[in-house]
Amino acid sequence: MMFRVDRDVLAEAVAWTARSLPARPSVPVLAGMRLEVTEDQQLKLSGFDYEVSAEVTLDLQTGEPGLVLVSGRLLAEITRALPAQPVDLVVDGAKAVVTCGSARFTLLTMPVEDYPSLPAMPPAAGRVGSDVFASAVGQVAVAAGRDDTLPMLTGVRMEIDGDTVTLAATDRYRLAVRELKWQPDQPEFSAIAMIPGKTLADTAKSLTTGAEVEIALSSAGGTGEGMIGFSSGGRRTTTRLLDPEFPKYRSLLPTEFSAHADLATGPFVEAVKRVALVAERNTPVRLAFRGGEVVLEAGSGDEAQAVEALPAELHGDEINIAFNHQFLLEGLGAIDSDVARLSFTTSTKPAILTGGKPEGDDSAPDYRYLIMPIRLSG
Repeated sequence: MMFRVDRDVLAEAVAWTARSLPARPSVPVLAGMRLEVTEDQQLKLSGFDYEVSAEVTLDLQTGEPGLVLVSGRLLAEITRALPAQPVDLVVDGAKAVVTCGSARFTLLTMPVEDYPSLPAMPPAAGRVGSDVFASAVGQVAVAAGRDDTLPMLTGVRMEIDGDTVTLAATDRYRLAVRELKWQPDQPEFSAIAMIPGKTLADTAKSLTTGAEVEIALSSAGGTGEGMIGFSSGGRRTTTRLLDPEFPKYRSLLPTEFSAHADLATGPFVEAVKRVALVAERNTPVRLAFRGGEVVLEAGSGDEAQAVEALPAELHGDEINIAFNHQFLLEGLGAIDSDVARLSFTTSTKPAILTGGKPEGDDSAPDYRYLIMPIRLSG
């Protein structure tokens, strides 16, 4: 087996495939990256750890068909460091020789026959703009839990109903919900999938090289159940799904509010960051909305304290409320709007953060970030 390919193209493809390789593989062969040159002069690079698979296909300048398995992380480090010249890889017995300009590396090969077969993609279900998908996933994944002892809360729930996709995630302290439109292959298609949050976020971000992402997913009871696939621009990845159990989140979203406040997002973020400098890890930032301003406070008693006031357009009852500053900042970073709108019922019930909208626009926002307040003593 041998091939020649442009260095930048190879380095990008190897780096993308190496993302799926396990840091501590259960068996040594899973640290390998599989390189296959096909009869039609294409190079397929793939990695698999029994949970997530990744495969990218490249067109070659020249190549001889064959198959080899080498250390994926080492190959990624080598290709990243090579000079900007064509790269040749030749398999010679139990070694693979990589040559680029005057640089030459010899890698030991691994037994290809011990490598697991990549899972087949589930049936294609439809497609969505890659930038829209990456943005939507990023907005929701921020609320996914990071505690692996509660796997149900580490995932993003994807609900598909016709041309609407709803993404939701929660760690019990906040909840993020995003609706977006997509193009299903079948108009009546419906499915529910629970996707590991970190895997989905990394995947969506890495598939923006193509204009669209194709989502491969079985409808209820179909073949390929238990797995979801994504492909775009010659890249394809699959991941196993989590148990579909998830909190009944729609009932948590308030539909009526006693007040809402609109603030300029950028200055609000900066003010929260400044005030939070004196907030201990689990102490809240307090917000007092009244008249045309919000007063932010943190720290109390014998501790360091901070106070800052910002203009805020309040509609409804005055309110004092407190939040975990990190959760508030992550929500503000996700709304993708110059104006942030906080909607309240009471100081002890969840608030909803959305992008601000003109008065009189009663349509439901496509992104909602519910955040639990921290009860204020006294």
